Amino acid sequence: MAEVGATDNAALLQYTTGTEVGGMQGNFGNGEDEEMGSSHPDLTKVAARKNLNETAFFFPHLTAGEDGTVRMTFTMPEALTEWKFMGFAHDAQLRAGGLIDTVVTAKDLMVQPNPPRFVREGDAIEFTVKVSNQSDQPQQGTVKLTFVDAATLAPADAALGNTATEQPFDVPAKQSRSYSWRIAVPDGLGFLTYKAVGATAQASDGEEGFLPVLSRRILVTESLPLPIRGKSTKQFDFKKLLDSGKSDTLRHQSLTVQMTSQPAWYAVMALPYLMEFPYECSEQVFNRLYANALARHIANSDPKIRRVFDLWKNTPALDSPLTKNQDLKSVLLEETPWLRQAKAEGEARRNVGVLFDANRLDDESARALRTLAERQLSGGLWPWFPGGQPSEYISLYIMTGFGRLRHLGVEVDVAPAVKSIESLDAWMDERYRDIMRGSHPELYVPSYTDALFLYGRSFFLEDHPVSSGHKIAIDFFLQQARTFWLKVDSRQSQAHLALALQRFGDKKTPLAITRSLKERSVSNEELGMFWRELELSWWWYRAPIETQALMIEVFAEVAQDTAAVEGCKVWLLSRSKPRPGRPRRPPPTRSTACCCAARIY
Repeated sequence: MAEVGATDNAALLQYTTGTEVGGMQGNFGNGEDEEMGSSHPDLTKVAARKNLNETAFFFPHLTAGEDGTVRMTFTMPEALTEWKFMGFAHDAQLRAGGLIDTVVTAKDLMVQPNPPRFVREGDAIEFTVKVSNQSDQPQQGTVKLTFVDAATLAPADAALGNTATEQPFDVPAKQSRSYSWRIAVPDGLGFLTYKAVGATAQASDGEEGFLPVLSRRILVTESLPLPIRGKSTKQFDFKKLLDSGKSDTLRHQSLTVQMTSQPAWYAVMALPYLMEFPYECSEQVFNRLYANALARHIANSDPKIRRVFDLWKNTPALDSPLTKNQDLKSVLLEETPWLRQAKAEGEARRNVGVLFDANRLDDESARALRTLAERQLSGGLWPWFPGGQPSEYISLYIMTGFGRLRHLGVEVDVAPAVKSIESLDAWMDERYRDIMRGSHPELYVPSYTDALFLYGRSFFLEDHPVSSGHKIAIDFFLQQARTFWLKVDSRQSQAHLALALQRFGDKKTPLAITRSLKERSVSNEELGMFWRELELSWWWYRAPIETQALMIEVFAEVAQDTAAVEGCKVWLLSRSKPRPGRPRRPPPTRSTACCCAARIY
């Protein structure tokens, strides 16, 4: 027990400790020391220490009594070592104090094994045990090392070649001696439990712990996609699986088939990621609103969906396939990265049931919308972070997101977006005047930001028509888009231009852009419809997921090409579905938002 107190003049700490370490002190056979001195100690009756925790206790919040003393009771771990005691205290006047001291747990006879952190199949090691004599007299006795299977408690000494389990010891006063056993680890062993005990006629000690045995084999996960579109029957050849029969050393672990009848569910599974993103910048606040609005739209589209999610809240129905497969959940595989990834994935899926709770949806949506309204500056723009300068780009991103939600049929209040339009129009008018002051403005190629603005602005032509003061600037960018769209070196921006021109009334140029996009595409039964040009970059206008999402939107709205839309969805699905054995890096929230919206088409 420890007591902590404080005086009136200074914040001081005082403490007293008392510890006990279990074990047998004599009491062998009939318990008479005279007879034990002349007979072999019965090591089976030695109580081995098992609680070897490295932290004895941690009490972060303790309140003193009326006399200013804090009392706490804890169980001391059984490790024989030196412990550090650290205490901190403060009173109502903010006076503070602290102390650091040490306490040692020890016995007259200490048996301390030195196990490795793990062994691997095929290893041959020397397992050492140190016997320490802390008394003032020499100690003679016997030390014993045994192993058992941690799961079945069956003896494992024979399998390890540990035939001579006992060794005599003679340790002078205040000294220690090391004793070793040579063991060889065969194949097929799981976790082991070691137990080292020693005894004399007067004292005894022992320690018990776990020894992991890792396989010498490497777990290799091979996956084969099985694309089947529509009602059809196909034959697939598992060539690597067939060839594996020629190996003399390969051992099969499992064969798992995963199937989803509705790939759009992956969009639903991604929504909690948008909800739980920890940052509070304006972009992430809007993405939370985006996720809640999409979730409400999906839940309200069919009452059966909400009922299903209500059932899933407290059931393992949304667990990752890997965590459902009990055959794979052995103790060793628990420590492998791919299974830990499956646990994280299962936790995220379980959150979907919570996401679709009606009360939570309404509350979170209202809170996110209120936060955006509070952060919106008087001119209509949003700062990137609270208290910052207005950001035209972030404001454009949020305005475009509001427009996309409404375009998908989601019920959402777009008043904040409409409020930002006049300032964004003025921003583009200023960009137009800068261009006109340069040389050869007639050769100006629209930038990526210009394309994004025209796309976002096209959602609100009825809510806020282009004013006469900004019409010249907007018409200039539209005309340059019609003339130089082929020189825009970003497919995402070309898709923005095609959709914007379509909504601004141009019916010819958007079709030409979609034809060009399709001519440059590649179609594959497994990967769907995609593009081979390398646009990988840190820039937002070259992000592959957002670009593919725009391809789906442009082929659905402009070209009305159902086959192309389905092909683009297949590629998007292949990049976002879980892949067994491969850890997944969390995608940007912008990519997740675009991906979720694209799958609703």
